[in-house]
Amino acid sequence: MDERRLDAVFMSLADPTRRDILARLAEGEATVKELAEPYAMSMQAVSQHIRVLEQSGLISRGRYRQTRPCRLEPAALAAAVSWIEESRRVWAERMDRLEAHLARLQEQDPAQAQAPGQEAAFGQEPARGREGTER
Repeated sequence: MDERRLDAVFMSLADPTRRDILARLAEGEATVKELAEPYAMSMQAVSQHIRVLEQSGLISRGRYRQTRPCRLEPAALAAAVSWIEESRRVWAERMDRLEAHLARLQEQDPAQAQAPGQEAAFGQEPARGREGTER
């Protein structure tokens, strides 16, 4: 999925009404009229939400007799989930490396591993600078 499409998916998911519409469509196809029923907004406002969801690829509209039912397109959601999972994996690896680095620092010199401005743990002396002031 290209960046522009991914941005559109996340922008669509940012709105609670659109998320609610997607949850409804996860149960099955529905017309715009059926989707609009629970909301205290105009049909035009609901149609705009549908249009945003359709442009992002999260839903599609078919033809069935005189109606154009909306349906969920799981592939667009799968691409967003894939991006989230990859980002989570990258950040988890970075946090693991940071944790390992901090553990190495702690082993070398426990006073150095303490971040500047951080209070000493209960029962420990605060780290001191050159002139005996707390760091």
